[in-house]
Amino acid sequence: MIRFMQCSQFKQLAYAIFLSCCLLVLNNPAAAALKLSQNVKDKIAKSPNSQVNLILTYRNKNARPSQADIANKGGSIRHQYSVIPGLAIQIPAQAVNKLANNPNITGITLDETLAAASIESLPTSSNSNFPELAGLPYTGKGVGIAVIDSGFSNHQDLNSVSSFDKSFISGDPDTSDKYGHGNHILGILAGSGGMSRDLYRGIAPGIEPLPLRVLDEKGQGLTSSVIAALDWVLLNKDSRNIDIVNISLGHPVTQAAADDPLVQAVEAVWSAGVVVVCSAGNDGRNGYGTITSPGNSSRVITVGSITHWGDQDPLNDIISTYSSRGPTRIDRFTKPDLVAPGNRMISVKSNASYLSEQHPERLIIAPTKNKADYFQLSGTSMSAAVVSGTVALMLEQDPSLSPDTIKARLMRSATKLDIQDPFATGAGLLNITAALTESGTVSQAPSPKVQRDETSGTMGFENTSLTWGAEWALAYLWSDAYLWADTNLESDAYLWSDAYLWSDAYLWSDAYLWSDGSLWSDAYLWSDAYLWGDAYLWADTYLWADDTLTSDSAAQLIDD
Repeated sequence: MIRFMQCSQFKQLAYAIFLSCCLLVLNNPAAAALKLSQNVKDKIAKSPNSQVNLILTYRNKNARPSQADIANKGGSIRHQYSVIPGLAIQIPAQAVNKLANNPNITGITLDETLAAASIESLPTSSNSNFPELAGLPYTGKGVGIAVIDSGFSNHQDLNSVSSFDKSFISGDPDTSDKYGHGNHILGILAGSGGMSRDLYRGIAPGIEPLPLRVLDEKGQGLTSSVIAALDWVLLNKDSRNIDIVNISLGHPVTQAAADDPLVQAVEAVWSAGVVVVCSAGNDGRNGYGTITSPGNSSRVITVGSITHWGDQDPLNDIISTYSSRGPTRIDRFTKPDLVAPGNRMISVKSNASYLSEQHPERLIIAPTKNKADYFQLSGTSMSAAVVSGTVALMLEQDPSLSPDTIKARLMRSATKLDIQDPFATGAGLLNITAALTESGTVSQAPSPKVQRDETSGTMGFENTSLTWGAEWALAYLWSDAYLWADTNLESDAYLWSDAYLWSDAYLWSDAYLWSDGSLWSDAYLWSDAYLWGDAYLWADTYLWADDTLTSDSAAQLIDD
């Protein structure tokens, strides 16, 4: 006869199993070591007698290590978070392995350095003005945006910036923009253009920006500060009317997105209904797999940079050489999601800032007076700000839009480029007016994952028509029912600089994808979640020739 346990007996059994698991972890150094990210292991090996800055994640709020727990190991708590179950601590390197024995701790990662490294550019007649904005009835009025950057300094074009600003740099409460990057981003977003007779007007001058300082006077900061700013956003989004977060910074990807505390934080904010826009990174010259964190999140909107020539012809645009390429390291998500202008962008400067003093050649004189009140910078930082401004216009038009629907509409409405590389272009070039007329909704819009067959070396893409909804097939999102705009797979016969995509440079010997030039008659990219019946898009043994993405070893600290 089967006997069922009483509730008290079940609780006793569950508790006994929990204690057994705890003892197993405590007596299993290998299991404890799995909690340590590789960068922590490297840091301990290199500097075993140093103090290390770490970010801990734990199972839940009740399992949080206490100040006494950390102090007993010679450490201290620097930040305590709500946006993730985590702590930022400083602790002796020799105590890290003991810390990992705590069964409630799920991950220990290095508090990565973030750097705001803009791209040098020479003065040019190009500007950040968008002619299509003149005929739009929207300015972003009533939309709030948190700008996590290097702070804010007064400028006549930024009178709309909230009197509230806050620093998340430990020991430095000053909120002024000593570096110059924060003001530049704010100008692209919300600059009135008054001092330039509207020449350098921002995308959404009616928005309510809240500058949150995380970068110092050299444009550097810590991941823990960015998470602290995101924590503040999550706690204050309703009282401060925060609809968007712009993050024009990042660090190289060192672990899977699911294990990255910074990615966890941006995804928590996204889940709370706040749109998160991130720069892709400025390491594109080092090849593929150079998207930075938190832009490697499959959920947020990740933006690359395009270089245009001051005209309205997208066919002569090129992807900026510095713009980071996908797929993302480790997870291999298809990124960026789209691209926007980011090269030689002119916006407001911060007086006496590091950038304006170190690079006087980038100063731009305001047309209204003989004074250099503007500054020129390049990077995906600027591209992200352009997209954030566009999101503000979309939310003014329809405040009910969810973050996922906004992402889907931006990608579907993007202008398809005559550039045959989705890892550089994403869904295409931001089209502001088309984004505002796009319709349709989705419940989720994760960036599709790339899959590689380890035996054949071929790759396939996840089917967005299944994950987003039937009308959002990748064939529409990326190329308007064509896989590539000219129906040839690659006009110059190369997908990567050192590898032929096919030996004859075309998908088929007749140089067309299908005899009628269409990808599929029903516009679905896959029938079973992949491009072809064998689940792969193309054969290429170069991108993952050694089981790692190209230029993994060349990752650098970048923000833009």
